[in-house]
Amino acid sequence: MKRDFGPQVVLENPAFIHDTALVYGKVHVAEGASLWPYVVIRSEMFEVRIGKRSNVQDFVMIHVGSGSPTIIGENCSITHHCTIHGAEIGDNCLIGINSTIMDGAKIGANCIIAGHSIVTEGTVIPDNSIVAGAPAKVIKSRDNRVANAMNAAFYYENAKAYAMGEHRIAEQAAFKAAMEAELAALTG
Repeated sequence: MKRDFGPQVVLENPAFIHDTALVYGKVHVAEGASLWPYVVIRSEMFEVRIGKRSNVQDFVMIHVGSGSPTIIGENCSITHHCTIHGAEIGDNCLIGINSTIMDGAKIGANCIIAGHSIVTEGTVIPDNSIVAGAPAKVIKSRDNRVANAMNAAFYYENAKAYAMGEHRIAEQAAFKAAMEAELAALTG
């Protein structure tokens, strides 16, 4: 995938980048990651890093904080209409629709941030947490690794299909086989 976003944007073989995605500044998009329609990523200072096989869904805005980069781990799903601003998100996380994660927040691995949550500046969320509210608070602890990694796997397979112009991959036997293999690898 060849897009010219600028000299400090590194695309390390992402699975899919939609034509409407806008990426500025120092940004690294890792292998297998995907940027969906109308994503905006800006980093005039520090940097933004998107981990392997993470998906940044439609209308997400990612920016650096006034004193912090934005780092998103591997196998993460940043769902529709989220704002991630100068925060760190661990591996295997799902950030729910329309959530906001603010400057200096650190989300541990295997977490779920419920839709419409606001994680305020400097908040630290431990691994394996389910978080909800405005301001967001831990409401439950549970290892969400497999479920969140499977969501990311769905988007990875879907992104590869979209890159080839196929928009209905979930209905195909090869997709179902890939998802079964992924689940077996995660739980085996």
